[in-house]
Amino acid sequence: RARTLMPLAYCRMERVLSARELNRATLARQLLLERARLRVPRAVERIAGLQAQWPPAPYVGLWSRLEGFRREALERALLRGTVVRGVLMRGTVHVLSAPDYVLFGAALDVAPPAWVTPETQARVAPLVASIRRFTAVPKTRAEINDWLEREHGLSIAGPNGLWYAVRLQGRIVHSAESSLWKAPQRPSFVAVDYRDLDPEAARAQLVRRYLAAFGPATRADISKWSGMRVRDFTAALDGLRRFRDEQGAELYDAPRAPLPPRDSPAPVRFLPKWDNTLLDRTRLLPEEYRDAVVRTNADVEQTFLVDGLVAGTWRFKDGRLTTTLFAALPRTARRELEDEAARLEAWLR
Repeated sequence: RARTLMPLAYCRMERVLSARELNRATLARQLLLERARLRVPRAVERIAGLQAQWPPAPYVGLWSRLEGFRREALERALLRGTVVRGVLMRGTVHVLSAPDYVLFGAALDVAPPAWVTPETQARVAPLVASIRRFTAVPKTRAEINDWLEREHGLSIAGPNGLWYAVRLQGRIVHSAESSLWKAPQRPSFVAVDYRDLDPEAARAQLVRRYLAAFGPATRADISKWSGMRVRDFTAALDGLRRFRDEQGAELYDAPRAPLPPRDSPAPVRFLPKWDNTLLDRTRLLPEEYRDAVVRTNADVEQTFLVDGLVAGTWRFKDGRLTTTLFAALPRTARRELEDEAARLEAWLR
């Protein structure tokens, strides 16, 4: 008998990934299933940057991800310029490798934060070369403001829109000295070496780098992390692996990115404020704990993971680390939490 052939588009079966599989994929790619032996610049590249609005955050983030991490390792990388700390994704401060700062910056010129208006960008654009010359050596915000007022009649003393535009368009980052574990009270800023890249090619690379660090992910996930509109990166999705989640949403993934078994052991891990893994809050953060972790002002608490999920928050004050559990833990998990907390407490002192 003759067979009726269905069109190829209808025959393709996309694998469905469970919530547990997606959780383990995120943990593995973020170096949270097993601590890695990597140099700081390479580690920061693997995880597509660390949120660093709070200066100690990337140090704690790397302690949880790297075997034998010491604060001096990140400080050396900052002082050598192999790692920089500056504003990029979503208008927030991140620690990135120097090459990634160039790549990500070229990709994200289409995605300024909402408080940087096109009018503000237009005011800053003609001044970029002059601003970069002035900040070739570190300057405080007050010094930059005084110079801008004197030379160009602009002020960055008020709302942050103009100040963010100056930093984003001028490729101006926190100085290394302002990003050390014990940073000065008055931070300084400096222009970094930069070269122009093809924006479309940079966006394609950025999407793959995000997926390698956080995927598989939806278009909305990519947009939320990067700040780009979906139409800015749609062309970059061609040729990627595709899956579905249990709700039927289409997921994209980088080629050969790891997908660990769903039963992979997930050790206790401590996360700093605003850790990027919690941007996709359905994978690591149970819905019933959301309000205890994500505050109304978008502040994200310091948390710890038990079996790959947020199980509480932590504080370090006066040389003591304390934890707050959201629910009772089995004895074995409680002992593992206490042991990891003791190690972090000793490291923070």
